[in-house]
Amino acid sequence: MPNFNAEIITIGDELLYGQTINTNAAFIGSLLSEIGVSVLKMTTVSDQNNEIKKAIQIAEQSSQIILITGGLGPTNDDVTKKALVEYFNTKLIQNQSVLEDLKELFQFRPAIKIEENLNQTWVPENCIKLTNKVGTAPGMWFNEKGIIYVAMPGVPREMEFIMKNGVLPKLKNELQLPIIQHSIINTVGIAEVKLAQMIAEVENSLPNSISLAYLPSLGKVKLRLTAKGTDKTFIEKELKKFTSQIESIASDYIYGYGNISLEEVVGKQIAAKNFTISTAESCTGGKLANTLLTIPGSSEYFSAGVIAYSYEAKNNLLGVSLEMLNIEGAVSEKCAKEMAIGVREKFNTSIGISSTGIAGPGGGTPDKPVGTVWIAYSDAFQTIVKRLDLGNNGRLVNIELTTIACLNLIRKSLKIE
Repeated sequence: MPNFNAEIITIGDELLYGQTINTNAAFIGSLLSEIGVSVLKMTTVSDQNNEIKKAIQIAEQSSQIILITGGLGPTNDDVTKKALVEYFNTKLIQNQSVLEDLKELFQFRPAIKIEENLNQTWVPENCIKLTNKVGTAPGMWFNEKGIIYVAMPGVPREMEFIMKNGVLPKLKNELQLPIIQHSIINTVGIAEVKLAQMIAEVENSLPNSISLAYLPSLGKVKLRLTAKGTDKTFIEKELKKFTSQIESIASDYIYGYGNISLEEVVGKQIAAKNFTISTAESCTGGKLANTLLTIPGSSEYFSAGVIAYSYEAKNNLLGVSLEMLNIEGAVSEKCAKEMAIGVREKFNTSIGISSTGIAGPGGGTPDKPVGTVWIAYSDAFQTIVKRLDLGNNGRLVNIELTTIACLNLIRKSLKIE
């Protein structure tokens, strides 16, 4: 079975200036992956005729499918259609079907005149029109020199409509595509390089039909096993086999599979035990509580959150000993422990979780440098305290890393009961 490679070309100065986030390329890439098309490259170019044509010419050298978004609007800075006409040495013709689509689109929008958008009905003669029911610019499908080219609007919802309803069905109908399956393994609390060393034997044993990618993010590493072939049952069996092998080695660090988040996993653990939780935060400033509350249904188990920054607040709100604070300091094992116990008892919850530390960039000392953080988990049976040495990564990064560490501490504490 042939392998089909694709390149995604996104057009727009606003993307290059950083004024607009390029979500189109990621969306297109994910859909192509689902139908067995490999994306080799994503290219962004400016709204310039020559740059567009140059990008297409380069893409032809390695890809059989070229998907283009942007520059199809009705204004003068939308030059993609003109560039395609010149590139294919063709001409524009008026497409009656596009006109009918516009009439349907505007029948309930009297403020918008069809006459103002008539230039959208003119398309290159050598293209097949792809219907756009949510905008004025149609998608355009070209098949030249054995290569498929598709041009779509840059407006995300218009591009998404054309991709789902036009491009994907047509690709699957016209091409004999392989099957691509992914197995996503989410890990936390282990560095990418250490994880790679841990599962090296499994990685080295993978057949050519399966690849392994490491996708690190702040505090986490996502493993993606990708299998390609023609037999869906065999592919699924192989993915399950190697996923199980990785799980048997790295189970302590695996919190879930697919697109599930760490906070979602933790929420499910708490709910499954009919537990409740309260948070006592210093250096994370409410980030932990906010993260837990992003999960639908969290009101069933989240009781309260306290941000206690000063000594007085820690003492008055959580019952932390002032004598201990004056001796040990707020960034200490004892403080984190008393905060977790204190918030649990104050709000009569099953679990109390705390954070206290030096997020930075200032405030560090020789014995407690920036990035020194203590976190604690407390329930009716155990209190676990852990020190984090995060380094001076920047304040927001250290807050995020501490939040992740707190969630992971909850996960592991509930898992081992």
